[in-house]
Amino acid sequence: MAGMDSALEQLAAAHGVATWYRDAKRRRVDIDADVVRRVLGLLGVSADNPAEIRDALAATRAPRLPGTMVLRQGQQQRISAPGVLTAEDGSELPVTDSIPADLAPGWYSLASGNQRSTVLVAPPALPEPPRTWGWMLQLYALHSANSWGLGDLGDLREFVTWTATTHGAGAVLVNPLHAVTPTHPVQASPYSPSSRRFVNPLYLRIADIAAYRRADPAVRAEVDALRVAPATERIDYDAVWHAKQAALELLWQADGMPRPTISGGLRDFATFCALAQRHGRRWSQWPAELRHPATASADPRLVAFHAWVQQQCAEQLAATRDAARDMAIGVIHDLAVGVDPEGADAWALQDVLATGVTVGAPPDTFNQKGQDWGLPPWRPDRLADTGYAAYRDMMRAVLAHADGLRIDHVAGLWRLWWVPPGASPDQGTYVHYDAAAMVAALALEAHRAGAVVIGEDLGTVEPEVTETLAAQRMLGSAVLWFARDEDAPGTPLLPARRWPARAAASISTHDLPTALGFLRGEHVRARAELGLLNDETAEWAQARAERAELVTLLRAEGLLSADSADGEDSADGDDGEHQIVVAMHELLARTPCRLVLASPYDVVGEVRQPNLPGTVDQYPNWRLPLPVTLEQLRRDPRVERVVAALQPAASAIGSSMEP
Repeated sequence: MAGMDSALEQLAAAHGVATWYRDAKRRRVDIDADVVRRVLGLLGVSADNPAEIRDALAATRAPRLPGTMVLRQGQQQRISAPGVLTAEDGSELPVTDSIPADLAPGWYSLASGNQRSTVLVAPPALPEPPRTWGWMLQLYALHSANSWGLGDLGDLREFVTWTATTHGAGAVLVNPLHAVTPTHPVQASPYSPSSRRFVNPLYLRIADIAAYRRADPAVRAEVDALRVAPATERIDYDAVWHAKQAALELLWQADGMPRPTISGGLRDFATFCALAQRHGRRWSQWPAELRHPATASADPRLVAFHAWVQQQCAEQLAATRDAARDMAIGVIHDLAVGVDPEGADAWALQDVLATGVTVGAPPDTFNQKGQDWGLPPWRPDRLADTGYAAYRDMMRAVLAHADGLRIDHVAGLWRLWWVPPGASPDQGTYVHYDAAAMVAALALEAHRAGAVVIGEDLGTVEPEVTETLAAQRMLGSAVLWFARDEDAPGTPLLPARRWPARAAASISTHDLPTALGFLRGEHVRARAELGLLNDETAEWAQARAERAELVTLLRAEGLLSADSADGEDSADGDDGEHQIVVAMHELLARTPCRLVLASPYDVVGEVRQPNLPGTVDQYPNWRLPLPVTLEQLRRDPRVERVVAALQPAASAIGSSMEP
């Protein structure tokens, strides 16, 4: 590490900036000192010479009340000076030498002299999640005779009702439904949203809006004429938004242009949407006075319209959740790891986000050049200083309509890979967060919402992440392709009995091959075609070996007969492959995992994966509709075969687990 000395290492450690890390194979990787200095600079810490480093170190040692204090219910915390503790309801409690252990879970404010601190009291753990099975959906792909160009909340409600009543499914996990910026081109990725606090209006079912039902026949006919036919090859988000925006404006005007009550967060979001329509999607290029919500203003009429649209989204989400009321869990929402740097949250929350830097992942086996997701991270120092208010409010907003929450890249609550401006993904480093505070805030808000929590803990994840999730009765993630001993990469796939109990099990994820894509090596072919592989020959050899290994495991489990075709170069063709896919689901159902999830992509034999990491427009990411409609899916015999395979998981609903 050129130029790295002990003082710089100490300063980096004080601000949570890593000077080294372990990769997926547990090998130490040292970070260049220049990268460390750049990242410290992004945190407002100058470290370009010994004098700056010395002064910055001295500042970290100055005594002060921490911006946020984290306690678990039943835990007492000593304080250095007397103060007053204020609860959320405004009640006050004088404290002398310690914060009492009998506080109820909640958010408190501690005033001591001229210093202020947020006190977060979290429950010891969440309730035990039930054992059940369900589906994971890319909602945009789930189209029907009634949807406009992509799947919508009406489709989701109908899917939930169907699978709950017909199959006894206990959960439906849906891709992030976060809001996009209402301008063209429309962002396709649900993981690069404009806002995580509000909802994407592209998912509205227009005919389910009360204003549509109240409208006179002429208005309804005008709205109906705007409908976009469901996509068969690629979803056209711009065409869908063009049609739905026009329909929503017609209905809002026909309903007397109502102006709903607008809260602070909604006011900022609706203002941003109105400004984006007038000045373009990149707020960093707006007139100076509009670049911060404190000084910005917009057309009140447009602000009211966008607030009304969010009201319609909330009503339809509530109807979907109501349809799932008899499920063991219900509807699980997905929380993206970050937001578009030019989006609504980056504009409204810019005081607690790092400017210019983006997050991603270091190089690993599957993404050999590393990843840059183009998303700005939270600044850990400002989160702590502001009592994690922005993080808390985001969690509340998503949980308002959720029975469960999946946290994408849950390791981001511990650390995120920061890529400085202009750098490549392999020229970054990890920045650490106060994981105790991040997890406690999540636990508190999930506790209040009565929600199950799933953490996506795949990839290069430190053991403490999975251990903490388990201790909190949150679920981790178990994916068939990665079901191996964590401490022994390259070892055989685990038999069903050795899978982790505190996990949501699935064959794949949105970033990985589908079941049929894996069997046919589509993940190798697609990446090779786009020049994303260092050694194509080796990748094909590995894919064939992994396929053979999977078939061997399924036969060892008694899920495929020893003389059954493996679907490869056999006369059985698709039937042989489908037998393997059904056997994969049977394997999942045999595991002790608390939640088993199936994907329609796998059931109906889609070869292409929803998203290919490392690409943007080179691959049709997030634009692939299911090859069947919702109506066809209901009649598809392959669905019934997979549901039957999942019944061992269903029969174990309510089984107990030691806390």
